[in-house]
Amino acid sequence: MKLSKILAGVIILLESFTVIANRFGYSITEQLMWKKMHKHCNGRYQSPISIHSRRAIPSAMPAIEFIYYHNPLPGPLTIHNNGQSVSLLSQPFQNSTKYRQPYIFGGKLRNEYYYHALHFHWGDKNSRGAEHVLNDIRYPLEMHMIHVNAKYGNIEEALNHKDGLAVLAFFYQIRENLSNGEEIDNIVRHFDDLNELTDTVTLPYTFSLQSLIGNINTDRFYTYRGSLTTPSCREAVTWIIFPDTISISLSQMSKFRSLLNGIDGLLLVDNYRHLQPIRNRKIYLRTLSSRAIELEKLVEIEWNANNDGDEDEATEWFYST
Repeated sequence: MKLSKILAGVIILLESFTVIANRFGYSITEQLMWKKMHKHCNGRYQSPISIHSRRAIPSAMPAIEFIYYHNPLPGPLTIHNNGQSVSLLSQPFQNSTKYRQPYIFGGKLRNEYYYHALHFHWGDKNSRGAEHVLNDIRYPLEMHMIHVNAKYGNIEEALNHKDGLAVLAFFYQIRENLSNGEEIDNIVRHFDDLNELTDTVTLPYTFSLQSLIGNINTDRFYTYRGSLTTPSCREAVTWIIFPDTISISLSQMSKFRSLLNGIDGLLLVDNYRHLQPIRNRKIYLRTLSSRAIELEKLVEIEWNANNDGDEDEATEWFYST
């Protein structure tokens, strides 16, 4: 018994050292260091970005199809504080009907992308926290659901390819008269036990990804080519961003803002990356309008004429219509 306790302590200590070694900060100075420590953070297709509806290219692309999103995730589920965010992790997926691995396809994606994990970014104030900015609005919380391209064996391999990952981004909006947001309550109710570095809480229940999304409109979304928003900043991500917001109460938002980073004893807040240059990237907006097809063609012609092939690789890769 004594030996097992010693071994458990060693494992926790090693995990803490690993987290510290890979640690990065979100202050202005610390984010400037990302480019020096990780070459991809100085790339041309970095995320997050500021999105404006009037500058997006309307496109009659297919809707995103959510397969097995109503199935419960294989438990036990765990919530993890790594000092930089909070993530939800599930057990390995099985081939049983009940626990089939959720996946998505549609939009500008050329393949199926299987669910991998999710995490959050949030701010200390109601006017900041989300990584992406939409029509000059920065929401207080953003959830990222990470999916891996089915043609790659694992996420490590997928990160080496520009079509390796698809990340779904969802915004949260605080509702003053809301007692509790049902979608997020299964997670935030356990935050009191996540204040130490590498703290992990095992949930006594499981739930589906759809239960986290709720009934928001997923027919309308923005999509663009980008990167991870944390080091190593690999440019391997197709971003799919839904403008319809998920509700969260002020008390639930306060739970996020009460978390500690586990190292400095400071609050774990404002864990979002600064906005990155869009450069000549295309940002698409899915629309159901029949006029969108003709308008998209006109915008494509104008875009190509104005950019003299500077972004040929991005144009070819990001599914020109």
